[in-house]
Amino acid sequence: MSIFERTKEVAQNQGYTLRQVEDLAGLSPKSLYNWKKSSPKLENAQKVADVLNVSVDYLLGNTDEKRPAKKNPQDMNSVELEEALRGEGASLRFGGKELSDEYKRMILDILQNLK
Repeated sequence: MSIFERTKEVAQNQGYTLRQVEDLAGLSPKSLYNWKKSSPKLENAQKVADVLNVSVDYLLGNTDEKRPAKKNPQDMNSVELEEALRGEGASLRFGGKELSDEYKRMILDILQNLK
């Protein structure tokens, strides 16, 4: 199954038209149809995956798991914590000072539990 076909299938299963997915992802009209002929930019594939609440790997057919399991913040190293927090839109500094890994873990845990 191609990325276009999988995107179309997921969109339909969630009650979206391809045009609605394009709008929500901020893509131009008919841009998803171009995925029939050529691979999308990673940035655009990520936008669509975010709209459909699936991973890019799922859209590509690399996995049947729609969303990878979230890694436990307690098991993350400093770099993974920073990347995860940035992905959540969280600040890594407070009062002009960098947060400790302990505080980063707590914040990430809170943000993940809010979802």
